Amino acid sequence: MAYFVVINEQGPGWDPDRPMRGQAGWAEHAAFMNALEAEHLVVLGGPLGNAPKHRALLVLEAPDEKAVRDRLSEDPWMRSGTLVIGVLWPWEILLGRLG
Repeated sequence: MAYFVVINEQGPGWDPDRPMRGQAGWAEHAAFMNALEAEHLVVLGGPLGNAPKHRALLVLEAPDEKAVRDRLSEDPWMRSGTLVIGVLWPWEILLGRLG
């Protein structure tokens, strides 16, 4: 297993006039993310700051990048275009520990 860092960004389906929890499909997205955490795929996750453009950081533990992309593609917000993957990097942890 390896660690990956993903930064999701608002996509074309994001409504800039609504807060994160007010976006269409919030309950379904939250339930999906909670399930990923329960599966131990998502190690850490949450929104980044108060920038004009919504971004959220995820740290995932998975066998490879394809597994990360495949699983995240099932997110209701990815399917609706509310979020898109901005970056996805493998992460070699040299300091500290997760888990």
